[in-house]
Amino acid sequence: MAKESTPGVASSRPLSPHLQIYNPQITSVLSILHRIMGVAMSVGSVLLVYWLSAAAYGPGAFATAQGFFGSVFGQLILLGLTFSLFYHLANGIRHLIWDIGLGFEMPMLRATGIVVVIIAFGLTTLTWVVAYMRAGLI
Repeated sequence: MAKESTPGVASSRPLSPHLQIYNPQITSVLSILHRIMGVAMSVGSVLLVYWLSAAAYGPGAFATAQGFFGSVFGQLILLGLTFSLFYHLANGIRHLIWDIGLGFEMPMLRATGIVVVIIAFGLTTLTWVVAYMRAGLI
């Protein structure tokens, strides 16, 4: 028979694993990263609206927006948003595969997680190399 806990008396069992003893796994890290990337893309959509609004407002406003996005800080933001887009896309496809019931074995979960990160880095690099080549910067 299970022992009932007495109100007001501390139990010896922990309520949940504490961060000091929790060992993060690739699946949990990628899940958290997926959510963070979704939030980053929301911020990116606000920046896209700013850029489009500046273009509609006039040449001066558009030049200011282009100056911001052309700066080192703006380029870093755009690089992060590009990675965010490709990571969220690749991980979303991974989730679609899970929705049909495939890929739940631990070795497959780890492998597909690594593939998602590689695809995100690869597509981000490819996009930026092509963009810089077309702009004549490399």
